[in-house]
Amino acid sequence: MSEKDDDKVRLDKWLWAARFYKTRALAKEAIEGGKVHCRGERCKPGKEPKIGEEYVLRTGFDERTVVVKALSVVRRGAPEAQQLYEETADSLKRREEAAALRKAGALGLQTDGRPSKKQRRQLQHFRDWE
Repeated sequence: MSEKDDDKVRLDKWLWAARFYKTRALAKEAIEGGKVHCRGERCKPGKEPKIGEEYVLRTGFDERTVVVKALSVVRRGAPEAQQLYEETADSLKRREEAAALRKAGALGLQTDGRPSKKQRRQLQHFRDWE
């Protein structure tokens, strides 16, 4: 954890340091895209996270609720990054249940495979029709 500038950390930089996103640009894009919320409201990349604040992060199918435990502007290894936040028990439970449903195929994402040549022609005809 950083010794200096702990009280002046941008949200996008903290999310990057906590290893939620691979780059600061991706973190900023997610924040601006409305995938990061604090107290039910969208955040800005320049927001300064405070210890004890709760953030809701949406990535792909998953939604996590994390509480800020420490601030850092430096990206370190995963074990150190996990000490920057704590995921709520409810959030962990919801993510595990959603993963189990996805694994079981309960979300209706199953298909019959690739479309046949005839089906591809019909799709192309439908797209051209508009």
